[in-house]
Order: sequence, then structure tokens, then C-alpha cells
Amino acid sequence: MTNTIAVMLGKPKLEEGSRSTKIKRFIGDYGILVFFALILVFLAMAAPNFLTLNNLVNVVRQSSIIGLIALGMTFIMITSGIDLSVGSVVGLAGMVFALFAPSTGEAFWWPLIAGLGVGLLVGFLSAALVVWGKILPFLATLATMAIARTAALVITGGQVVSGLSGPGEWIGSGFIGPIPIPVVIFVLAAVVCEFVLGRTKFGSHVYAVGGNEESAKKVGISTNRVLLAVYLIGGVTAALGGLVLTARLNGAAPVAGTGYELQVIAAVVIGGTSLFGGVGTIRGTVVGVLLLGVVMNGMNLLGVSSYYQQGMQGIILVLAVLLNRWKSD
Repeated sequence: MTNTIAVMLGKPKLEEGSRSTKIKRFIGDYGILVFFALILVFLAMAAPNFLTLNNLVNVVRQSSIIGLIALGMTFIMITSGIDLSVGSVVGLAGMVFALFAPSTGEAFWWPLIAGLGVGLLVGFLSAALVVWGKILPFLATLATMAIARTAALVITGGQVVSGLSGPGEWIGSGFIGPIPIPVVIFVLAAVVCEFVLGRTKFGSHVYAVGGNEESAKKVGISTNRVLLAVYLIGGVTAALGGLVLTARLNGAAPVAGTGYELQVIAAVVIGGTSLFGGVGTIRGTVVGVLLLGVVMNGMNLLGVSSYYQQGMQGIILVLAVLLNRWKSD
């Protein structure tokens, strides 16, 4: 009889626990999408110009640069790392691209290769400090951030470089039909990264290293190679973002990309990537990038001062971190 009463009393508790678990899982998995949908509905009602085709295309185009950088950051953060040098890589890669870009359309690929090579170089330096120097990613990339920014300033003496060739400018302001080239580049890069992370052995190794590096070593994964690869990917995507930004502005400034670190990290975390590694998707990062882009665009349409925009990014980042932590508890 006592057992029967205990079972009867316990059953509702089990159901309640199961129900709360399901709710927590739903909010953790779809909370950002629900929040995104609510933001879209609010802006559609509050800002009449928000849902126009031109504005929506503009939102995606503006988000594409942060999006490109965030793709590489996703790989790095899944391994429980971080890269604070991405903003400086944007500035340095864009500067090299602008310096090498010819005044005519000849030898157009060389400036692109030079700019992307800068990203590889800085990414390799960050990886070397993390892998072989055994320095924490935060400190290692803080150092490469300073080095890359200094290089951009020294190369040009702090001056702006302008006057790209026609093909160079086309990368930032051209169209394929109604679709801006930066959006095409972002979508193609996202598809490639999604395939690599979700469909290849390397992608599974990235998750394994982020989940437990020691366990990954025990099953034969070369963790050093994985870490080297993700920082190289992060460097290349940051450099690609710098090339697109430079082409869009038809010039490069040595301070370009300053403050991009916060936006990129916020987008990746909002998209569901854990700060502690082992969890994250490219699809989620794309959602996080678009959410930030929509919020910033909406604030501009509503006439909100630009002084508040970074604060809003910080608030959204905190909410995303709390949501991820609540889901994992």
C-alpha cells in the first residue's frame, strides 16, 4: 500500500519533470528562432519600410561581412577556442588587397591571393602560439590582434588606400541578377563550411576536440592538426570579409574592422555555439548573423542613436549565453 501511494505520488512529479525538460529543450533549441520571429513581426509593424525588398537585400548585404568572419569563428569556438584577431585581420587583409589591386583589370587574382594569404599567415601565427606555445587562445589571439593592427598601420603610415580596379570593386558592389555579390560569397562560403563541419571526418574531429581534447587524443585524433586547421580557416574567412569590405568601400583603412570581434562572437553565440566547446552549427551561426543584422537595421529605421547599438549587441549576447547555460543545466 505504501509503495502504491509512493508511486501514485511520484508519478505526477516524473511527468512534471519530463514536461519541464521538454520545455527547456524546446526553448534551448528554438528560443532564438522564436525571438527572431518576434523581432521581425515587431519591426514589420513599427517600421513601414522594413519589409521592402530593397531593405531586406540591404540587411543581408550588410550582414555578409560579419557573416563571413563568423563562419570561421564557429570552427574555432567549437574547439573551445576564440580568436580576437579577426577585426585586425580584416583591416590588414583589406589593406594588402587595396595596395596590390591594379588600376586596370589585369592580374586581378594576385591581390585576392595576397589578401587571403595575410589571413592564412595570421591564422598560422595564432595557431602556433596556441598549439606549440601552449598559450591560452584568448591571450594568443590578443597578441596577434595587436601585431596585425600594427602591421596595417605601419605599412601605410596610417593612411587610407583607395582607388580599386573595376573587378576589385565588383566584389563589393556588383550583382548577379538581383543578388549582391557579397551575399553570393557569404552563401557559398556558408554552404562549404556547413558541409565540412557536418559531413566530413574533419568536422567530427572538430567536435571531438571541443568536447574533450584528452579523449580525442586517446582515440587517435591529431588535436594539434585540428587546432591548426580551424585557426587557418578563421584567418581565411576573416581575410575574405576584409576583401569584401574593402571592395564595397572602394578603399581600405588601417583601422577597418575595429570592434568586429564583439559582433562576430555575439553572432556565433546567439546561433547556439557553446563558449565551452563541442556544440555549434553553421546554420545556427547564419541565424545569429541575420538576427544581429535585422536588429541593427531596425534600430536605424526607428531612428535609434548609434550609441545604443553596441549596447544592444551586448544585451543580446548576454541573453544568448544565459539561454545556452540554462539549456545545459
